[in-house]
Amino acid sequence: MTITADQVRQLREMTGAGMMECKKALSETGGDLNKAIDALRKAGIAKAEKRADRAASQGRVESYIHDYRIGVLIEVNCETDFVSRTPDFGVLCRDLAMQVAAAGADYVRREEVPAERIERERAIYKEQVKNEGKPAAIADKIVDGKLNKFYSEVCLMEQPFIKDDKIVVGDLVKQMSSKTGENIVVRRFARFRLGAE
Repeated sequence: MTITADQVRQLREMTGAGMMECKKALSETGGDLNKAIDALRKAGIAKAEKRADRAASQGRVESYIHDYRIGVLIEVNCETDFVSRTPDFGVLCRDLAMQVAAAGADYVRREEVPAERIERERAIYKEQVKNEGKPAAIADKIVDGKLNKFYSEVCLMEQPFIKDDKIVVGDLVKQMSSKTGENIVVRRFARFRLGAE
């Protein structure tokens, strides 16, 4: 099948990927635009994971205030000042600040959750499973499932994205990393709620 320049241009506009990557993805998927988009996304996420160990010392601090009652400051880092000033990076930072305001995460990622809090949650879930009379053979799996749900509530990177709950925030960040070609890291955030301690 012959891939036209128009198809390549259309895919490039939709994904931001390079011309050769678009042409290759279209060739591999027989010209199917949707499959080509999926192939580029998968390749981009794989590349983003390879970039994860590169230093991200630039970036920006974004703020968001909702209804004068909730305020968020979030630091998102990237590798270059150039990327930190792009509109796409600004939108990502704004979306992440809105996510923190709306979903109220306590931590950026699960590795930051203190061991004592994890153990307390695990003990509660074990007691719940025991009280429900679940067989011991599956009790640990149920507890692990409840812990994963807990992480998806308190860890920003594991929360469903408020604008598209089919993806989690961590995937949103990987997509931007794929698009920019840089390592992008959510460093920290602070959430303030009127009247809260």
